[in-house]
Amino acid sequence: MGLRNVAIIAHVDHGKTTLVDQLFRQSGTFRENQRVEERAMDSNDLEKERGITILAKCTSVEWAHGGDTTRINIVDTPGHADFGGEVERILSMVDGVILLVDAAEGPMPQTKFVTGKALALGLRPIVVVNKVDRSDARADEVLDEVFELFMALDASDEQLDFPALFASGRGGYAGLSADVRSGDLTPLFQKIVEHVPAPNTDANGPFKMLATLLDRDNFLGRILTGRIASGKLSANMPIRALDATGKVVEEGRASKVFAFRGLERVPVETAEAGDIVAIAGLSAATVANTIAEPTVTEPLDSQPIDPPTLAMTFAVNDSPFAGREGSKVTSRMIRDRLLREAEGNVAIRVTESADKDSFEVAGRGELQLGVLIETMRREGFELGISRPRVLFRDGPGGREEPYETVVIDVDEEHSGTVVEKMAHRKGEMTDMRPSGGGKTRLTFIAPSRGLIGYHGEFLSDTRGTGIMNRLFDSYGPHKGQISGRQNGVLISMEQGEAVAYALNALEDRGILFISPGEPLYQGMVIGENAKPQDLEVNPLKSKQLTNFRASGKDDAIRLTPPKRMTLEQAIAYIDDDELVEVTPKSIRIRKRFLDPHERKRESRKAAA
Repeated sequence: MGLRNVAIIAHVDHGKTTLVDQLFRQSGTFRENQRVEERAMDSNDLEKERGITILAKCTSVEWAHGGDTTRINIVDTPGHADFGGEVERILSMVDGVILLVDAAEGPMPQTKFVTGKALALGLRPIVVVNKVDRSDARADEVLDEVFELFMALDASDEQLDFPALFASGRGGYAGLSADVRSGDLTPLFQKIVEHVPAPNTDANGPFKMLATLLDRDNFLGRILTGRIASGKLSANMPIRALDATGKVVEEGRASKVFAFRGLERVPVETAEAGDIVAIAGLSAATVANTIAEPTVTEPLDSQPIDPPTLAMTFAVNDSPFAGREGSKVTSRMIRDRLLREAEGNVAIRVTESADKDSFEVAGRGELQLGVLIETMRREGFELGISRPRVLFRDGPGGREEPYETVVIDVDEEHSGTVVEKMAHRKGEMTDMRPSGGGKTRLTFIAPSRGLIGYHGEFLSDTRGTGIMNRLFDSYGPHKGQISGRQNGVLISMEQGEAVAYALNALEDRGILFISPGEPLYQGMVIGENAKPQDLEVNPLKSKQLTNFRASGKDDAIRLTPPKRMTLEQAIAYIDDDELVEVTPKSIRIRKRFLDPHERKRESRKAAA
């Protein structure tokens, strides 16, 4: 049986998970009558809700052709820049990549990031222009754009001579010309078998494998996934783990060996060089370690990982409502959970503060850290989260900060507003071109600091029609002061339940975040002030009762519905002296110091 290992790379929403579904169906991995969820590869709850792939996953299909069968191991990769730490490592497991590009949107920044990594490793891509059945498809132009992208990324001559297919993942067909509208995915299967080389491995050498993914199982403990670079692996064989310098991390046995068959991990007795397998039995080995038999002393080369650019503080929840809704509230529980996350997710770095009550978590972006907080919240944790801040570094010319490439597609009428807002945030425009259908594509280089919290404002500026994509570019000179939030907030001065009468009087002061009857505490933020300074208010004040009858003044109070923020919006909204209190049931914004006298003292200190 032949073997091929390929990764599918694409930008968010260009349809790769849907295409993998169709490859399953047409290779006979699923029985005719088997009920299968849409986007079967997105198994995690958050992936299903957001419709994005967060974790890389392995799967395999068998394709029978002309009396022969080839097993194709497919790795579905995340398309979001924040999860780029996954992508770089995965590419070292495969011998070819399928680059999927939307026939209308064309290559996006994410495509550029992953493709650059693939080309640098010498992989020769197969380009699939997907969604050719869209009404606004421009398949041939998009193919030219992909060629230009490869040129810009210094592709070699043989990489530039790439095979191209036109497909519809949803329709389940592919062909060699842009007008294909029927058929099946046979042309894609054929291209994979013809164009992707079989694994170039040493079947007779000692067993060696580079761990590229880490997973936890409640029964088996840590499970490390990777591709066998040489030799044979059998269940219960003695193995050792080496770090990048060749130091032995631990020794043990491969208690279980799994291979990927369709969507399942299936236990196997032996596996050979070139296979992608998962091993259980080690307790300390982690991603980028070499797993090998005990005689091996030289580790395999592993890809260096781009550094984190953004950090947030995760603190123990110390509000008056702490412990009411969550079951995991102690610093020890939070520490164990964060360290466990950092083991498997190499793009995250955790450091403990001196007072042991808070932890600095550094990662690639707001989405990545937002997903971590949301996951912990669902597990029953309560946390106090600080405003994200970028990680500076010292360069030859002084302090440096991270910059990102930002590609924005907007309707022409909104482009002026976007350019003006990006200029406020110290972004420099590098390109502006029409992208068809009355839309304009704007490209900027901007400091990450200026982009924190911009996404929500961007969506309201473009009435929800704009698309913004960001990607870490490089470190550059510090840009100086960037103005933050323009408005102050309304702060509750009492603890209790909000009263409709009081909220009615406060509506003139700004926008409220709460409804009547909601529990509040002193120092909690209950709304946005219409003016730039903070204002302390009493939302518990009730009407003074008298024995005079009012003439028709006591009509029912009608309040404007409050503004509710999602977790990401709240994190982006807060200022440096505020925290987001996150519990399994609530998201509240509060001042870091709840006592008004303490707040004044701290602000005087900061001013001094």
